[in-house]
Amino acid sequence: MTKYMTSAKAVLQVPPSGVRVSEGTLNGAGLNIAIAVSRFTQDLTQRLLDGAIQVARDAGISDWAIHVVYVPGAFELPMVAEELAASGSYDAIACLGCVIRGETAHFDYVAGESARGIAEIARLHGLPVTLGIITANNHIQAEARAGGAKTNMGSDAMRAAIEMATLYRGLRDVR
Repeated sequence: MTKYMTSAKAVLQVPPSGVRVSEGTLNGAGLNIAIAVSRFTQDLTQRLLDGAIQVARDAGISDWAIHVVYVPGAFELPMVAEELAASGSYDAIACLGCVIRGETAHFDYVAGESARGIAEIARLHGLPVTLGIITANNHIQAEARAGGAKTNMGSDAMRAAIEMATLYRGLRDVR
């Protein structure tokens, strides 16, 4: 399926008849999901976690099929994602955290390495590992992305995890 941007909307072009199309769904029944969440800036990451769990429940994922793992900060998210992925127990992993720019370069290292590590784990294990890390210049921007005026990145990361897990499952059935 080809996606075209027209103004602010993405428009999907219908493929020609007979072309096979695969896409995931938000029906998560039967999925086992892990959520790795940073305790640093817990006032915000708790809101991300609440949003992610609500999306999982709304998608039909049972509470017993959701495993929440806490880590000290966003930098540790790839480390625990690697352990979770290597276990073979999960259909997807959502990584949630928040990094707020400060007066030093610390922000750049933590945000960049966390994102790189999460993407690497996904590729290495052929498993959806989604990025739900807020990167903001200040606490107000972070609040807007933790269920405030902009979005809840925890909800977004869980929707992506479910959609990708169901897509992967469908692609494996096609083989």
